[in-house]
Amino acid sequence: MTQQKVNLGAAQGSFRQAQAWLHTWCGLWVSWLLFAILLTGTLAVFKEPITHWMTPEHHAEEAAEEEKTPHIPAEGDRARRLAFGLAYMEKHHPGAEMWELWPSNAEGAGHLIAYWFDSKREYAAARLDPLTGEVVAPVKPRARSTQGGHHFVEFHHNLHAGQPGLWVVGMAALAMLVALVSGVITHRRIFKDFFTLRIGKGQRSWLDAHNIAGVLTLPFQLMIAYTGIMISAAIFMPSGVLTFFGKGSTGAVAFETAVDDAGKPARSGVSMAVPELEAFASRGQQLIRQPVRAVVIDHPGDAAARIGVYGWNADDELLDRLSATTGRVLFSAATGEVLSVRQPGAVGGGSVALAQSAMIGLHKVKFGGLMLKWLYFFCGLAGSAMVATGAILFTVKRRTRHLGEFGSASTRLYSLIEGLNTTAIAGVPLACVGYLWGNRLIPVEIAHRRDWELAMFFGLWLLSLIHAVSRDSSAVWKEQLAALATLCFLLPLLNWLTVGDHLVAQIQRGDWESAGVELFVILFGVASTMACRSLCRRASGAARTSVAEASV
Repeated sequence: MTQQKVNLGAAQGSFRQAQAWLHTWCGLWVSWLLFAILLTGTLAVFKEPITHWMTPEHHAEEAAEEEKTPHIPAEGDRARRLAFGLAYMEKHHPGAEMWELWPSNAEGAGHLIAYWFDSKREYAAARLDPLTGEVVAPVKPRARSTQGGHHFVEFHHNLHAGQPGLWVVGMAALAMLVALVSGVITHRRIFKDFFTLRIGKGQRSWLDAHNIAGVLTLPFQLMIAYTGIMISAAIFMPSGVLTFFGKGSTGAVAFETAVDDAGKPARSGVSMAVPELEAFASRGQQLIRQPVRAVVIDHPGDAAARIGVYGWNADDELLDRLSATTGRVLFSAATGEVLSVRQPGAVGGGSVALAQSAMIGLHKVKFGGLMLKWLYFFCGLAGSAMVATGAILFTVKRRTRHLGEFGSASTRLYSLIEGLNTTAIAGVPLACVGYLWGNRLIPVEIAHRRDWELAMFFGLWLLSLIHAVSRDSSAVWKEQLAALATLCFLLPLLNWLTVGDHLVAQIQRGDWESAGVELFVILFGVASTMACRSLCRRASGAARTSVAEASV
């Protein structure tokens, strides 16, 4: 019996040791990229406020447009606005594959925007006067061309590298799942350690911080990694799509149509004018019990034309459902027959498509309102801290001693790892703040301005790598944190000097989106300053200790 217990304990120890090795090395090799993915995904939660701050000229345009545009109720005169839009499309774009008319905005005020597919099957648009039907101005990019907060969304999704980047992000998410599960198995006292935080104890302090950040948000981190993989499952596991729908863009379009738009009719070749749209809009609104957002005509001018009525999601509707889809009713233009009804929150494609839609809602926080966005934001910061403290813990444990896993190259490898830690943990935030600086410093009129802003982001990240591998590690941390703090504190001043706006004015006019961006950047600067001062004090204390030992 005693021998069996010994063997069982040894087996358990071996299993836990194997998981510890897996947790350490699997986590390390993806930690640098994973930190960047998690941090940019966290910032992407508030992509709209970031975009708002990065488009200052548009604020004045919106205010001027609000003053000169009468507030027309969404109901009441909708029939005339739809008639104006239909007349414009019949005159100017009769051969377009699709017409789309927006007769009111999200606030319920009447406006009129017409969309259509151009010859390249890309969206084109024009804004029409809701009182006369005349073209006011084509909908065009804002004066300051920028990706705004969508840059963080795109980087988080695929590193700005298209499908290859998506595969890299997917593998990083899978490695994150492995590291999370193996970490739970490794830490026998995981819940006890959650209540333990020892300050100023070196390696033990980093381990406590890593445990707290991980345990506190463990369900969130598991959810965000799993849903991040599953929302792109058709790309990561494409055999079903390839088998049933074929390869290339044709197969991808056929798959999307089957999931989102099954039953779309083909052109009949028989001409038929598009009927009056208000009757369809009114019936559709009654069926989905939502205000009308858009009326879409597929195959306009053909007897097989189909009319779709789409609703607006109210903010309170998204508080209690995971799927962010709006209501939709599809009609036959020729007979007026109802072809299909999709209630708000439902999806086409059956239970599998509904599950994926729910996962998209979970991952992108498209429900729950502002409070849930803040919860995601803080959990995202905690996840970033979990990855950062784990990477730092690895180097702290091996700074004075290492296991020689790589023979004579171990010392050089660990030095490189420490440089990569600095590049990720200090360099990525430096690049993010530098991206905001680029938005203010790059001339508004320059061609390919969006690309220049991205060049600022990736250029600063590359400079942080060059700096990290060419300097002593202790100096690198202090210098990059000092640079980060400086950029954070000076960003509001830069904004005032370049566009004449400042934090006090933003608060006075109630522009909490712009104020929130600048306040967060200032708080991040405070955190960077505190970290830099801590490193300086630690270095000073170590230097005094060395002098005292030498004098003895």
